[in-house]
Amino acid sequence: MFISNAYAQSAAGGTGGLLSFLPIVLMFVVLYFLMIRPQMKRQKEQKAMIDALAKGDEVITAGGILGKVTKVTEAYVTLEVADGTEMVMQKASVTMLLPKGTIKSI
Repeated sequence: MFISNAYAQSAAGGTGGLLSFLPIVLMFVVLYFLMIRPQMKRQKEQKAMIDALAKGDEVITAGGILGKVTKVTEAYVTLEVADGTEMVMQKASVTMLLPKGTIKSI
């Protein structure tokens, strides 16, 4: 008499449940185009640059070392950092390819 009956809420139509997931789906789409896609593009460009390294290229490493490539192997690159001074580094440590003649102009 004093307690009212409790009834289960009926399920909304199929569109009501679908519309509640729309903002989450839109957030993932925006996240993909603003963060994931540009990062994948940068990784692809970096890999292409490392694969194209050749003798005579001037590069900057992750540690800020400028050098001229004297030898390229599958995983390593030998840089001449001064006259008669060479360093062997991993290819992945090369971050930037410089235009020819940059080292001489510095």
